[in-house]
Amino acid sequence: MTSVVKVSDANFESEVFQAQKPVLVYFWASWCGPCRLVSPSIDWVAKTYGDRLKVVKLEVDPNPDSVKACDVEGLPAIRLFKDNKIIQGIEGAIGKQQIQSLVENYLN
Repeated sequence: MTSVVKVSDANFESEVFQAQKPVLVYFWASWCGPCRLVSPSIDWVAKTYGDRLKVVKLEVDPNPDSVKACDVEGLPAIRLFKDNKIIQGIEGAIGKQQIQSLVENYLN
């Protein structure tokens, strides 16, 4: 069972850009209400697709460099990386089904 990996500016490059498989990055903040709604879906994605997809989360306030590098303007935000590039980005609260279809579109 794979869990969500917490990342920071310090290890963002090694955890995301040097990953051997696609990476879903979840940007969140403790003060963000919608983030609390999306978090369980992110955990579910990690458990369900962990064999084919790495799932990481980054708290935005202490990590401004990664936030800027990924053009995050609203929270919660999701960025899907493949081969060191952002291939999909979503901002705002989305449901589990939307996240599932996003992930499956790029894994298949």
